[in-house]
Amino acid sequence: MAILSSVPYKAMILAAGRGERMRPLTDAVPKPLLKAGGHALIEYQLRSLARAGFSDIVINHAYLGEMIENALGNGERYGVNIRYSPEKIVLETAGGIANALPLLTNQSSDLPFLVINADIYCAMDYALLLPEMDAMQSSTNQGLAHLVLVSNPPHHSEGDFALHGDQVTLTGNHKLTFSGIGIYRSQLFDTVKPGLPVKLAPLLRQGMQEKKVSGEFFSGQWVDVGTPERLELLDQQLKCQSE
Repeated sequence: MAILSSVPYKAMILAAGRGERMRPLTDAVPKPLLKAGGHALIEYQLRSLARAGFSDIVINHAYLGEMIENALGNGERYGVNIRYSPEKIVLETAGGIANALPLLTNQSSDLPFLVINADIYCAMDYALLLPEMDAMQSSTNQGLAHLVLVSNPPHHSEGDFALHGDQVTLTGNHKLTFSGIGIYRSQLFDTVKPGLPVKLAPLLRQGMQEKKVSGEFFSGQWVDVGTPERLELLDQQLKCQSE
């Protein structure tokens, strides 16, 4: 069992996407609230973060965001404290994180933070990432990001990045898929202008070129719940696991 860190790290769940590929399911329900195995996708993330010792969670939202706030409240029933980062327009991943930085960091303690996509299901024990967060807050560690990579799913067979030791690179014979789980330092977002949509991938690519992005491979259950078909498959898997 992983040892919980004594440092009060924060986590963010990205929940602002429109979920176009999930239509018509997302016409009236935001994607993070779609259910599999009897629970909303985002609830699995909240419970996993709580088990790992993350008590302060930031959730961004845009499309039907009030439904997310009404469904999750302040997080008390999940054992966490939720704060929300609403977006008038979808700011993309990097823009959304940059917009939420005042909730994730403070002037007296610029700690790294964990960010997870709301539309994935992952069986990873997030407490296993705490030693990496401890290392990243060290003054001798100049890394800007640490990514969790997984095997390429059928719908993304070409992968995203390669893993050489603990360094994530742009090139390599065996590319893996970015899981949507990453640890970041606020400095990664220094060039992001407030209120503008900015994608995360270009920032990560720049960091990789500077050898400031580390990573690890997770071999357990991970699902990118991007279509109604994949949601139905996950629902069946989770129901079988609970029997």
